Amino acid sequence: MRISTMELLVVLVIVIVIFGPKQIPKLGKMLGSSIKSFKKGMEEDMPDEDEEEKKES
Repeated sequence: MRISTMELLVVLVIVIVIFGPKQIPKLGKMLGSSIKSFKKGMEEDMPDEDEEEKKES
């Protein structure tokens, strides 16, 4: 299931109407920092392959 251009434009218009054009850059920045911290947290939870190999030996 793919998102068409028309659907993407409708979502963009709805976001602009709800949040206003001044809030869009702030939302983008918050979303980016959230994704970055999520990835960082996932990397911290994953054990390194080297540590796994040492435990198996």
